[in-house]
Amino acid sequence: MNVVKRLTQVLTILTAVTLVAACASNGNEVKNNVTNSDNTGNIEEPLSIQMFAGLYNEVPDMNDAFWTEWQKQTNSKLNIEWVPSGDLDTKLDLLLASAQLPEVISAPNFKRATLISAMKNGAFWDLTPFLGDFSKYPNLKNNVPTDAYKYRTVDGKIYSLPGSRAEIDPGIKIRQDWLEKLNIPIPTTLDEYAEALVKIAKGDPDGNNRDDTLGLIGGGVIISDGDASFASGFGAMEPTYNDEGGLIQTNLNPQYTETIAYFKKLYESGALSKEFSVTKRTQAQDLFTTGRAASYTRSIWWDKEWEDMMKKNGQPDAKILNLTLKGPKDYAVNLTIGGFGSYLISKEVPEEKVWKLLDYFEKTASTELTDLAYYGIENVHHTVIDGQMVLNEQGVKEVNTTSKNAGVLAAMKWGKVISASGDKAYNDAKIAEVETYAEVGSIDPFNYLISDTWNEFWSKYENEWKSMVTQAIVGQITMEDYKKFIDKLNNIPEAKKAYQEFAAQYKALNPYN
Repeated sequence: MNVVKRLTQVLTILTAVTLVAACASNGNEVKNNVTNSDNTGNIEEPLSIQMFAGLYNEVPDMNDAFWTEWQKQTNSKLNIEWVPSGDLDTKLDLLLASAQLPEVISAPNFKRATLISAMKNGAFWDLTPFLGDFSKYPNLKNNVPTDAYKYRTVDGKIYSLPGSRAEIDPGIKIRQDWLEKLNIPIPTTLDEYAEALVKIAKGDPDGNNRDDTLGLIGGGVIISDGDASFASGFGAMEPTYNDEGGLIQTNLNPQYTETIAYFKKLYESGALSKEFSVTKRTQAQDLFTTGRAASYTRSIWWDKEWEDMMKKNGQPDAKILNLTLKGPKDYAVNLTIGGFGSYLISKEVPEEKVWKLLDYFEKTASTELTDLAYYGIENVHHTVIDGQMVLNEQGVKEVNTTSKNAGVLAAMKWGKVISASGDKAYNDAKIAEVETYAEVGSIDPFNYLISDTWNEFWSKYENEWKSMVTQAIVGQITMEDYKKFIDKLNNIPEAKKAYQEFAAQYKALNPYN
């Protein structure tokens, strides 16, 4: 009897433990496949992930409320090296050259030449066989931009997962309050825009009685953050072929040369900052938010945050407007292909962990995790006003551009337009401001076309081209000199070969164009 009693006690204890475990497992379920348990219902240890990613705000506290919740819902432990956006490409190239890669790289441009070279040299996992028909990854299949994987295919293989990027993204911004103060009509063409900038620069809009207001600013050679938008107005994004049927790269086509001539006129009139070629992105942003400059081109969703910064800097009436400017051939509106950023997994990561990392990214592509990335936790980071989540002060601090750089996220049409800290009225007005962009904007095909021949050719001449662009704009050489230089580049055999490769690839990807 004692043995029977003992067995009965053991069975009773085991049953109780099983029930408790089942309850605990059910209590930890998260919607849309966001779970902290494996297939057997056992609680898994958080997945440790070493990552390289861009920093667009202050360095985050990975133990704050947002990142604690993000890591809880993804069952992860993130160790991220945050690199300031202005230094990102340089640091990435150095990292790739060192061959000492972190487990995951979050890169803003999936077709950067050094990155493509690293892919082809075996630095990253080919994810094609892992993803298969995407039946295991419905979020990665259905929640990303259309054709995201088609565009990022390299030699028929998928090496990277798409980062979140809406089609409508950058806007040519201008201080609307300054236009109103100086009685300047809202520009509707590139020529009117140029005239408005001159009037603002000479009109002392900040009222400090000093001739210190800049017109258009940017970060890097040319305008960097905005030259694609201006070039769109000159038709530079339209496929342009040479006499041999080769597709000319955007920077070297005739319409882009017209864009350079336009920048030259802006410079001569004082509408373009004299320091345009040496201004870093962080410096440009600071110039704009402190009221030193009239115009800057960046993602539209910055507007509310920057207006708030301007008001804190003593500009209570600050208001930013994104312009719809008609150029000689098209509108100065540049669209993205969507999902421009990328997440790549180092080949040093064991195959078993690759599967786990893909599970992590599948979770991040859910609508629930996307809402978390944009708005944080309700009543901690945001409140719901008029049916819309609006960030509070803690939300603005913890939930920002940087916080969206650790996962794929679901595509959102207005994701780069609306402000998480703006109320419904603000965001509805902002959408109305740019709602025609999708119709009138243009996409640069070289955002997805890839050619090894071009990468090798451009690595030899890119710096010289940048120097010639600067010299042409500031008047150190004539536009005729610049055109002769472009003609020389376009007639180099390597360039012609690359153009043939581009043409073939473009036709394959766009058979009905």
